Amino acid sequence: MMPRLQGCRSLHLNEDNGRFVLLALLIVLYLLCGAAVFSAIERPSELRAHGRWNGTLHNFSETFNISLQDLNSFLREYEAAIAAGIRADALRPRWDFTGAFYFVGTVVSTIGFGMTTPVTVAGKVFLIFYGLLGCAATILFFNLFLERIITLLAVVMKAVRERRIINSGLLPPGIRHDFSAYSLPGWKPSVYHVMLILGLSAITISCCASAMYTPVEGWAYLDSLYFCFVSFSTIGFGDFVSSQSAAYEYQSLYRVANFFFMLMGVCCIYSLFNVISIVIKQVLNWMLEKMSCLFCQRCNKANVHLGRRNAIRPGAKGRQGRSGPSPDSDGPCDSDTEGRRLSGEMISMKDLAASNKVSLALMQKQLSESANGYPRTVCGSSRHNGFSGGVGALGIMNNRLAETSNSR
Repeated sequence: MMPRLQGCRSLHLNEDNGRFVLLALLIVLYLLCGAAVFSAIERPSELRAHGRWNGTLHNFSETFNISLQDLNSFLREYEAAIAAGIRADALRPRWDFTGAFYFVGTVVSTIGFGMTTPVTVAGKVFLIFYGLLGCAATILFFNLFLERIITLLAVVMKAVRERRIINSGLLPPGIRHDFSAYSLPGWKPSVYHVMLILGLSAITISCCASAMYTPVEGWAYLDSLYFCFVSFSTIGFGDFVSSQSAAYEYQSLYRVANFFFMLMGVCCIYSLFNVISIVIKQVLNWMLEKMSCLFCQRCNKANVHLGRRNAIRPGAKGRQGRSGPSPDSDGPCDSDTEGRRLSGEMISMKDLAASNKVSLALMQKQLSESANGYPRTVCGSSRHNGFSGGVGALGIMNNRLAETSNSR
């Protein structure tokens, strides 16, 4: 059972539903902002292109004495030919075995450039069932790749961290050679480090692929980078498509390199997107926490007494054991202040000694966890940080990163 947000009791929203609603609203706002930016950037160019095209049609119609109606009819036939894969320039066959293999690769990877589409009824029906199974299998492959790349990064980063601790000279000489056998048992890589490594890997792959596409395809380097992002992210507009000319120099080598860059780029960008989603989820959790504290009367009531936090009320521990936690307490949070109450009364030596004993034990536990690499537990509610459970890529990354660990 997911905990309900304190500030959303009247709406009966638990944490997952509140996060979902907030994310949906932010996505709608993101779409509106994106539409406004792209409309401001691209709309003037579209209007200029329409003006140039209309001028070209009128000039052609007057020069060759062809009516605009006949000319538009001819252009519709040409558009149909383009959809069938016919171009004015010489292109590779679309439906030979290599062309069909390129097509099914764009289908199962969900890139879908659109330069090749089935036109027969049998081809369209087969594509429905073929894509259903192929896309599901490819998504599973991407998830398994994500699982293994995070495991690999965790092993490498943990080994580097252990090496840095050993080389720092802070360890006693007697245990230095056995340190790696039992060191950092609960350490997990931070999502920000993994995101940085995946981001640099994606940039490296894109730059190398663009350096290949620029001379071979004759594109500008910026257009090649644009094609890499559109392809690797499986957006696949189709305005730029690689390996479509009839012949290339070193054609076999180029097609193998093109396949390799596509595979590695899609896997890397997919992993990067999922790691970024963890950061977005952290931001949503932070926003929900701030909204909850803003509308929560308990938080406002507790803030009034923060100046008298260190006072201990006599007999509080015994009364709590008999009657349970009070409704005004913060629950499992602030575990290092258990037994303390907001009171100015005098305390007994017994209560003072018990309080100091508990605080000393908690400090020893935190020091031990810090030495072993465990993330320090701040409060009990942080153990449920919005990442437990999950399906798909979120389920794979659950408890594999420091920010998605159950110990946080």
